Amino acid sequence: MVIAVDGPAGSGKSSVSRAAARALGYGYQDTGAAYRALAWHALQQRVDLDDAAAILASWDTFDYAIGTDPDDYYVRVGETDVTDAIRTPDVTGAVAHIAKLPDVRHRLVQLFRNVMRKTDAPGIITEGRDITTVVAPDAEVRILLTADESVRMARRSAEVTTQSAAETSAALARRDAADAKVVDFMNAADGVTTLDSTDLDFDQTVQAVVDLARAATH
Repeated sequence: MVIAVDGPAGSGKSSVSRAAARALGYGYQDTGAAYRALAWHALQQRVDLDDAAAILASWDTFDYAIGTDPDDYYVRVGETDVTDAIRTPDVTGAVAHIAKLPDVRHRLVQLFRNVMRKTDAPGIITEGRDITTVVAPDAEVRILLTADESVRMARRSAEVTTQSAAETSAALARRDAADAKVVDFMNAADGVTTLDSTDLDFDQTVQAVVDLARAATH
């Protein structure tokens, strides 16, 4: 059972998907973590982020692992736990350079599908940017999780304590604008359910995802 969740930055994809996976007894995959981990890896290797060939070359030493148990979540590159390191502003600023490269996206799609195949849980929630259309277009449940821009920016600002609200909002807007050049994550494709959480609290949003999952299994 695969549940695919797309949505813009600050829509709550990660926290909602993780909580819904916990409630369902499913695995959870944050695909954005892989983009961030590769960006972190490139920064560690002092790769020129404007050099597409150099970024692709860094893939050869990109030893990525992610925990899909929602209660044992981690992100590692080699022996290094980068769960927290990939959330820093430096990495956030580098992600757009990584995500815009078609060859990188293609390789990561294969990685994401491999993670889904290997899960031991009865299902897995995979969330990110192009999950419903590219990574898992045949998922039993496909959801576009969104919210008004002002709400998304307020939520993201509450999560990030190392930047001002204005800086966080600007970074979010830049990320959405950059990713929008590569993939449409603001409009639901055919067969994708739009879940607007603007007027929902966290628990209500999680319950809506759980309800969609359970409806698909009955």
